[in-house]
Amino acid sequence: MTVEFRSAVRADAREIARLFQISSEGAADYIWSQLAEPGQDLLDVGASRYARDDVDFSWQNCLIAEVDGQVIGMMHSYTMRHDPLAEPTTDPVLAPYADMEIPDTLYISSLALHEGWRNQGLGKQFLAHAHERANQLGLKGLSLIDYAVNTGARRFYERHGFRIVDSCQITPHPMIRVTGDAYLMQWP
Repeated sequence: MTVEFRSAVRADAREIARLFQISSEGAADYIWSQLAEPGQDLLDVGASRYARDDVDFSWQNCLIAEVDGQVIGMMHSYTMRHDPLAEPTTDPVLAPYADMEIPDTLYISSLALHEGWRNQGLGKQFLAHAHERANQLGLKGLSLIDYAVNTGARRFYERHGFRIVDSCQITPHPMIRVTGDAYLMQWP
């Protein structure tokens, strides 16, 4: 089977949200729960967020991997810019991440593959696309946040030239499936 990489389209928004749920260890559900109407399904909230145009969390910032028309994975990334006018985050769960940014990098907020498609070299191909996009945008590299408990992902990123440049303590919450530290990683 041949894996094809393509830019996402708006119709991919629900599958993007589903994959973002996989990679976020509960953070996506937490964020979406803050935005949901009473009784609204969290995946519906995520899909509507990714169906938007011209915002960081948009289908426009996603790369899709598919086989025979079936989405098997995605990478969501956007340009991290310093915004001196940004309001400080007061949410206790999200606040620790507020300073974990590297301006002028392509921030990879999610790289996720469905079960059965992992450990086949697709992550490396996604990173190659990220490097190409960062170069096209004139950015100074890549950045991402990874959880310390996710040692496999950390080893993957370190093998591909990322290094840990900062860390924060994860604020415990029933929706967040990990504890311990979160690492800010950067390439080069």
